[in-house]
Amino acid sequence: MNSPAPADLALLLGRIADALDRLAPPSAVAADFEAADAFVWHPSPPRLAPVPKVNRVEMMLLKGIDNVRDQLTDNTERFARGLPANNALLWGARGMGKSSLVKAAHAAAARLPGAPPLKLVEIHREDIDSLPVLMNVMRSAPCRFIVFCDDLSFDVTDTSYKSLKAVLEGGIEGRPDNVIFYATSNRRHLLPRDMMDNERSTSVNPGEAIEEKTSLSDRFGLWLGFHKCSQDEYLEMVNGYAAHFRLDADPETMRHEALEWSITRASRSGRTAWQFIQDLAGRMGRPLEA
Repeated sequence: MNSPAPADLALLLGRIADALDRLAPPSAVAADFEAADAFVWHPSPPRLAPVPKVNRVEMMLLKGIDNVRDQLTDNTERFARGLPANNALLWGARGMGKSSLVKAAHAAAARLPGAPPLKLVEIHREDIDSLPVLMNVMRSAPCRFIVFCDDLSFDVTDTSYKSLKAVLEGGIEGRPDNVIFYATSNRRHLLPRDMMDNERSTSVNPGEAIEEKTSLSDRFGLWLGFHKCSQDEYLEMVNGYAAHFRLDADPETMRHEALEWSITRASRSGRTAWQFIQDLAGRMGRPLEA
């Protein structure tokens, strides 16, 4: 059998090298942490995209969640000052301001005098398995980071929860000292019940299997529950928004319309109150400017 000519061999080796480059994981792009106060993590190629303006609600407008608001704010400020703080899981009713509170708490803590820069980094649910890469990007940075995942949950076939579990506490490197993890979810336990039931029925040791699943939520030292608001709390939210944006509607008419709005949507929440205010301001021909 004839050996390939040198030119053919060089071409073949070049193709092999190109194929190996495509198989290798892309290296992380160096982040400019001074570009913004908030970033979105993209795993492929690994990079932190700056967010010029965060879509957030003022802390003073978050009504009906005073207790959890104070707990998360205190935890965030301790972390910003370099003191011990907990990863936090915000769980409960939809539309009650879980993600809004995370963003508002970051804004408040980022203004603390004398504290190092505090950055908010959002990671999407489907990118959780890339958390170890993100941690390496932030580990040696001269900033502190709140890594935030909104609407976090896992389905029956999903195994990426193991990456989150390792990063939160159990990995050999552990969570960097300058990183804390906040997540929101509609349920207290991030793994579905049928996933746990399946583990119980198929495992050699059901108790250990269930403990493996439930221990994920235990990695969050701070659990903050959000519950459906009362009618009075809902109206307080509406009135707070109206006052903040100087919508001088007749109070009794606005009350009647706000209640009718919530009835037609079968929901009383901060989100419902905000949607009503947007409708009211539009009908009044008023821009929503504080």
